[in-house]
Amino acid sequence: MLTEKQLIQVRRHLHEIPELALHEYQTHDYLLKVIHKFNQANLTIRVPEELPTAILVLVHGSSPTRTIGYRTDIDALPVTEQTGLAFASRHPGVMHACGHDIHMTVALGVLSYFSDHQPKDNLLFFFQPAEENDYGGKRAYEAGIFTGQWRPDEFYGLHDNPDLPAGAIGCRMGTLFAGTTEVNIDINGKGGHAAYPQNANDTVVAAANLIMQVQTIISRSIDPIASGVITLGKIQGGTIRNVIAGHTRIEGTIRGLTQQMIEHIDRRLQDVCDGIAASFGLDVELELNQGGYWPVENNPSLTRRFIDYMQRASDVNFIETAPAMTGEDFGYLLAQFPGTMFWLGVDDSSQLHSATLTPKEEAIQKGVDAITGFLNYRMQEY
Repeated sequence: MLTEKQLIQVRRHLHEIPELALHEYQTHDYLLKVIHKFNQANLTIRVPEELPTAILVLVHGSSPTRTIGYRTDIDALPVTEQTGLAFASRHPGVMHACGHDIHMTVALGVLSYFSDHQPKDNLLFFFQPAEENDYGGKRAYEAGIFTGQWRPDEFYGLHDNPDLPAGAIGCRMGTLFAGTTEVNIDINGKGGHAAYPQNANDTVVAAANLIMQVQTIISRSIDPIASGVITLGKIQGGTIRNVIAGHTRIEGTIRGLTQQMIEHIDRRLQDVCDGIAASFGLDVELELNQGGYWPVENNPSLTRRFIDYMQRASDVNFIETAPAMTGEDFGYLLAQFPGTMFWLGVDDSSQLHSATLTPKEEAIQKGVDAITGFLNYRMQEY
């Protein structure tokens, strides 16, 4: 079983070798190297051909009645690190700016514990590539990776949180993370001379009207008690001041706390685009790409058990948290399998995705202890 000192060494090495989605080759090899050092008596390791940087480890239980899944993400972000750490990223322009090095280390700590202490139930550890981009969870599910003995009956996973004390566990009933959808809108009209607007069809004017109408979707089409966001963050049209633009592109994002809300916003956005096309006599193409970034909707009964345990555990600092509008592709897996996602506090003044993110390493062992405690508790239930 990995000691706290060893866990910190593992984390620091992982922090030095961050890699982008679906290119986590060094990370994958290092994870396997660490896992192969564990007691192998009850372990089966699988590297799926369909997703070659992923790793699945099945811990065979002594008297299993279920298979409990635990997922950790392994990819990094295209961020140039500015922490000044002695173990800073050795890969220029890439950093574990979302704390996935912490995620992986905690997962390895939990796995090392159960390699030495055979669990009652089967445990499935999923080291998942491509969380930040390219929705690795959805890729894994659609590739049929979770079948047969590799199919979990329930799934758990964490995300680090710089706003919580180091080692604290945060969770809530309902949605923890919002779902996200990428929005691309292409408006195609007719370019022309600025002096002769009657001979053109101005896509910049149409875009301006579209942007203003989109603002009414949230304010006038959804329940004020519910939560949804549309942000149109980029607009590009035209080439020069005295030419009417024949094409304008708008890019943005949709966020919602339930899949139903996201789909409702999608439909209303399509309505607005259709209306602009009809009223201005031009073509409006709407592309919506949600991929695997569904809302992280925690299962009610499993999450209640999780929260009850964490609240009662004498060595756990449990904090009930509010939902966040950030995205996480574990939501797609929770739409397929019941489960719970939760926060692990890392107490940092820098925010997630920041070039200066520096999680407190004392959170690692506390996270391992809280999770192993919960899993042992869960396996006592029927």
